[in-house]
Amino acid sequence: MTRYRQIHGEKVPFTAEEETQRNAEEAQEVIDKQTRADAETARQTKLASGKAKLKELGLDDDELKQILGL
Repeated sequence: MTRYRQIHGEKVPFTAEEETQRNAEEAQEVIDKQTRADAETARQTKLASGKAKLKELGLDDDELKQILGL
């Protein structure tokens, strides 16, 4: 499917090189989005793990909130 861009208010089709470049940019955007999602999931997992370990040591929820700044 041909893509277009605006130049001076006119719809102009992408060249083959522009189309290839845009495809690469879109693919990289998907990779970057997944990388951010994976990092957030890892952060949440580590936070939950840390909380569980602190609870095993005998800290209660109020103490955890103070320590973690929640």
